[in-house]
Amino acid sequence: MAIEQGIVIRTGVPGSATAWVKTVRSSACESCASKDHCNPGHGAQAQEVEAINIAGARAGDRVQLTIRTGALLKAMFMLYIFPILCMLTGGVIGDRMAPAFNADPSTVAMIAAIGCFGAALVVVRIRGRRMGGSDEYRPKIIRILSREQQNCDAENVALPCAPQDHR
Repeated sequence: MAIEQGIVIRTGVPGSATAWVKTVRSSACESCASKDHCNPGHGAQAQEVEAINIAGARAGDRVQLTIRTGALLKAMFMLYIFPILCMLTGGVIGDRMAPAFNADPSTVAMIAAIGCFGAALVVVRIRGRRMGGSDEYRPKIIRILSREQQNCDAENVALPCAPQDHR
């Protein structure tokens, strides 16, 4: 299981089991090929993720969240490997079918590869929507590490601070 820590910045509507957690990139993120694409526009270190709140965390709580490694690997396969395999398969099929069309094998292979890649992207989009709606592919808050508010001064930058509610 992949485990991260963060601070709950807000929770869903009452009765909802979701919370938005701001996390800081860990050392595990450094080896990820997609580390520069996580939540672009929100600074170099912080990222915001919607998680299933099974621990009952509230805004300001420091929490531990997890996602199953198997689910993460399935999602990575669908996003990165599947389209490439489809494109390669399309290229091979196009190359083999070119003589039947009395056409240049390279041209037919290229057209078939692009067509199969496009079809793979459609499949990834449809499958991604289904996967995104499944709890298996969403991070879960498994433990509340502390309920105290973080000291949000310039010296404490280890984790982002949650907004304070001054009602």
